[in-house]
Amino acid sequence: MKAVTEQLWDKFSLDFLRNQVLKNAYGNDDTIIAKIDPRTLLIWYIFFGVFPWFMHNPTLLLGLFIFVAVTTRLAKVAPLVLVLFCFGVFTQSGYLLIVSWFFGGNLETLAPLLIMTLKVSITSLASITVFSGLNPDRLASGLLWFGCPDQFAFSIAFAYRILPILMEEFQNILLSYRLRGQAPDNSGWRGKIRYVIYQVRIIMLSFLPLMLNIAKRSRTTVEALELRGYRYANQNKVIKKMKIKMLQLSQLDFYFALISIAWLWGCFVVAS
Repeated sequence: MKAVTEQLWDKFSLDFLRNQVLKNAYGNDDTIIAKIDPRTLLIWYIFFGVFPWFMHNPTLLLGLFIFVAVTTRLAKVAPLVLVLFCFGVFTQSGYLLIVSWFFGGNLETLAPLLIMTLKVSITSLASITVFSGLNPDRLASGLLWFGCPDQFAFSIAFAYRILPILMEEFQNILLSYRLRGQAPDNSGWRGKIRYVIYQVRIIMLSFLPLMLNIAKRSRTTVEALELRGYRYANQNKVIKKMKIKMLQLSQLDFYFALISIAWLWGCFVVAS
């Protein structure tokens, strides 16, 4: 039992969370989804992120859910992201299915809730597929090609890059608090409760220095970008063309779009 508990604590450590974030953002370059052009993926995401909300046929929505589940599998999404997806879907609409079932609900009550859950699941899995298959640079280049403001594209790419730094800084602050304090004895159920309260208290106290440290890091980053001519580069059309020149459509993009359209047409045929 003790060994199982230690394994669970290892799974929920900050090192494990940071590795999962890095794997999801940078470790999926060898997948089929990652080889697709960012413009194709963004158009595909806009369709599967908006279209399901206008559909109410359960068969059609179930077919779309199966398709995006397969694409998520092909993207080799990190397990932590899938756990968060399941938790998010359950907290948004899934728990209503259980509540309505136990409080006298029938099929007429469960059907709308099931449709709502399918819509949320399709949109969420489409988001996971696209953003797991795009690293920060390819995502920013795709947004620039569609005419998004340079600062907006850079902000998204910068947010991707700062996440591991943010988690590392948070871990360092937690370690500094633990070195300067003494954790309570965690023997017995009362000791475990005190230990959990102690950990939560340290996490809450770590947020203020975390924000201050990240603010200092952000200022240093902005100054470094300004010294290297970041603002001039954003305003120069030649440099912007160089950034998006790497985007090239291939046969894989054509096959991916063709399979998506064929699957959608098949879902319409089956649902009609």
